[in-house]
Amino acid sequence: MHRYRTHTCAELRSEHVGETVRISGWIARKRDHGQLVFIDLRDHYGTTQCVIDTEMALFEKVENTRVESVVTVTGRVVERAAETVNEKLPTGHIEVLIDDYEVQSAAEVLPMPVMGDEVAGEETRLKYRFLDLRREEMQRKIKLRSDIVSSIRRRMNDQTFMEFQTPILTASSPEGARDFLVPSRMHPGKFYALPQAPQQFKQLTMVSGFDRYFQIAPCFRDEDTRANRVYEFYQLDVEMSFVTQDDVFAAMEPVLHGVFTEFSDWDVTPMPFPRIPYAESMLKYGNDKPDLRIPFEICDVTDVFKGSDFAIFARNIEKGAVVRAIPGPKLGSRAICDRMNAWAQGEGAPGMGYIILAEGGGRGPVANKLTAEQLQTLKDRTGMGDGDAIFFACDKANQAADLAGKARLKIGHDHDLIEPNCFKFCWIVDYPMYELDEATGKIEFSHNPFSMPQGGLEALETKDPLDVMAHQYDAVVNGVELGSGAIRNHQPDVMVKAFEIAGYPAEAVKSKFPALYQAFHYGAPPHGGIATGIDRKVMLLSGEPNIREVILFPMNQRSEDLLMGAPGEVDKSALDELSIRLAPKIKTD
Repeated sequence: MHRYRTHTCAELRSEHVGETVRISGWIARKRDHGQLVFIDLRDHYGTTQCVIDTEMALFEKVENTRVESVVTVTGRVVERAAETVNEKLPTGHIEVLIDDYEVQSAAEVLPMPVMGDEVAGEETRLKYRFLDLRREEMQRKIKLRSDIVSSIRRRMNDQTFMEFQTPILTASSPEGARDFLVPSRMHPGKFYALPQAPQQFKQLTMVSGFDRYFQIAPCFRDEDTRANRVYEFYQLDVEMSFVTQDDVFAAMEPVLHGVFTEFSDWDVTPMPFPRIPYAESMLKYGNDKPDLRIPFEICDVTDVFKGSDFAIFARNIEKGAVVRAIPGPKLGSRAICDRMNAWAQGEGAPGMGYIILAEGGGRGPVANKLTAEQLQTLKDRTGMGDGDAIFFACDKANQAADLAGKARLKIGHDHDLIEPNCFKFCWIVDYPMYELDEATGKIEFSHNPFSMPQGGLEALETKDPLDVMAHQYDAVVNGVELGSGAIRNHQPDVMVKAFEIAGYPAEAVKSKFPALYQAFHYGAPPHGGIATGIDRKVMLLSGEPNIREVILFPMNQRSEDLLMGAPGEVDKSALDELSIRLAPKIKTD
């Protein structure tokens, strides 16, 4: 007989009655029923009930073992009495009579509950993550993560993609976020960086002659953490040679659709996914990650208010503002409209105008200043009628879009207007290559600096930079950005010009991206790809809003690893070896 087990704690059934078996696991529960003591023995696979009589020599040893101790039980499988059958357990028709009992590892008093509905606070859970992970819910989510990754790998392999591993220690590069730096012992004063993404390496893989690459890639970004963002995350990283944007979509849609169909019984957007230009998304949804489950859209009504008697909007329009209208189906209530106005003020806006529609007309300060024709135009564009409301955001285009987008989401969530039990996918396409930093007046990359501009070098040389579109795209589902990608630039002259417009001289490009710049001079194929988040897929498919709940050993919101005690101080000798001297702490009070 095996040293630890002949079966897992999920395998035993009625057909095993009469057999002598051995099982090992953690004591999940103990129950004293007078002459009998029952223990529920749990492993990763399931639970089996074991029982011992008080007259057995081993009884005291069993009784004195704390829950969550690891034990090995040897005994005979018997049928449960009809009144004690547990239909909720696969093993609920049998139990094991304990003949032999060995404590493999005794547990101390637990600092947090493992079984039951009570859940400890996040700090305790992360400090004792090894206990937290024993909980059934956590076992389910982490197993789901493993299953999703396995499914992705299978689907990529089926499409003849090859899996490679790119370096973890690399050079620092200006890719948007802040790098994690690693000091070099052998090269004092110099640093490696942990990759924000394998961007340059996967492009170099295409230049090297490989045709289809993928990787479940670890990425590191020194950014402030959020509910859906952490320092270290994993993504499905993909790159393909000799492809257009359509080819990338055709390769990725079966993976995304397949995974979400495989691991959910919700409706999933059929392929091909809708494609929404960036400008259209900003107008209709107020952002570039639209939640298509909300059944109404924002619309532009600047022309309605231009020169109108509603002076506040009319004056702002003369100064360059726009007006966006947000439908409020069945929200024609003064109380609701006042709450929306107060909410907008909490978001930093002066307020939110509104019209309450009733009896064929409109009520409220805005409606009182509009003609019947103007009011009808607003109703026609928003699709609203009696009993509904229309809300307005008036500001510069970006600010108006932001407020209107947030209002649309708030209305959808607060008033149960989101279509349930579905995953609504789309592609956001035609991103602008550049954007203007309004504070500095500087032209900056709006998305990925390695993207091919639409129109190539000619567009960069002849167009206003803010009018240049890029071959960039995002995959979005239910208002969550699931991934970003682009058709890459593969020509050195285009690369130099693109960075020059963003304020990087040619020498800076050559020094910051030496490998890529050099490789483009030796025959680079047209190529493109995408990266989609693993953690976010698991979040969505498990219905979990907090990314830390689907990561095996995450940090807390202050980016501390409470389990391992990181970040931590190191010995001075280690710093000396790295030629590093700590600066005195700066007082902040």
